[in-house]
Amino acid sequence: MTAVATDHLIRPHGGALVDRTGDPPDDLDTLETVALTSRELSDLDMLACGALSPLEGFMGERDYERVVEEMRLANGLPWALPVCLAVDEAPRGDRVALADGAGRNVGVLEVMEVYTYIKEREAERCFRTTEDAHPGVARLYAQKPLYLAGRVTVFERAEPPFPELAKDPAETRAEFAERGWKRVVGFQTRNPIHRAHEYLTKVALETVDGLLVHPLVGETKSDDVPASTRVECYRVLLDGYYPADRVVLSAFPAAMRYAGPREAIWHAIGRKNYGCSHFIVGRDHAGVGTYYGTYDAQLVFDEFEPHELDIEPMFFEHSFWCNVCGSMASTKSCPHGDGDRVVLSGTMVRQMLVGGAVPPVEFTRPEVADVLIEAYRSAPQ
Repeated sequence: MTAVATDHLIRPHGGALVDRTGDPPDDLDTLETVALTSRELSDLDMLACGALSPLEGFMGERDYERVVEEMRLANGLPWALPVCLAVDEAPRGDRVALADGAGRNVGVLEVMEVYTYIKEREAERCFRTTEDAHPGVARLYAQKPLYLAGRVTVFERAEPPFPELAKDPAETRAEFAERGWKRVVGFQTRNPIHRAHEYLTKVALETVDGLLVHPLVGETKSDDVPASTRVECYRVLLDGYYPADRVVLSAFPAAMRYAGPREAIWHAIGRKNYGCSHFIVGRDHAGVGTYYGTYDAQLVFDEFEPHELDIEPMFFEHSFWCNVCGSMASTKSCPHGDGDRVVLSGTMVRQMLVGGAVPPVEFTRPEVADVLIEAYRSAPQ
């Protein structure tokens, strides 16, 4: 697919889509090896395919410092979260091999620099808390004490958990172009899609050419719904309730950081690289516990000049089924009180699913409920 075929789409962040794939060097076996965590491997795979354009490798100190303090790269381009590789000590050579959890070499890093960082400061700036009860902060505190920076070359891509959904940015862009889309809205999710999500994606779809349902399939918290269950929910919902010619389902290989507002920006920039001109931001995007306000992830976009990010955020209020309106609605469009609205807590829904009870159709489609009930029945108790 040539660049001409997709030049009507939004440009990648920084102007060009990065490709850091290549062949292994002849002297690979002689290089010092650095083992990557699962989150670092997810970042490496996204560096390889251009999902983190314009980054070509793990961040150097100038980029890191400005991202932490100002949500910008050293050149001023907006960027919300560090993409760094933690190590115990500086390597001896000018290149290192990068290995996965099984000890298999998957890439090479050209050593640019090694620098120290203050974990508490990164936690406070990026996660808005220094509490290790926060999963992102806990992971940060468990990291090694130095950051190793440099451009990467990846010769062994990570095995995708859902091969049929594994589409790199160049591939989604080509598919959008083939379908004749220009305005594409991306939807980030780490949860099964219920009626509220269906409502806001369809409202968004009314204003654009196509929808990219882009579930995150990298590492998440142990109590999050497993990716395999979530993906099956998306499939049955899209098959039954969305027009096939206006939706693409693909996997986003990122690991969750649970950084709330900053992660909303990071997710938006990533979807821009995949070819999305718009990005849905709902309540408590990428949040965890009570660390962030309900709409902080929307307010953070105001910290950038209009159109500076280029991708257009689409903000949505909490939505629900209203018995009086007889439809899905939000506080922006429904005048009725809480007693007229079908709102179920996560705990209530889990109890129903564990007991084999189907939640009301006003909350979730029966096909989605069936997938979740089977998953809960099969899960070890």
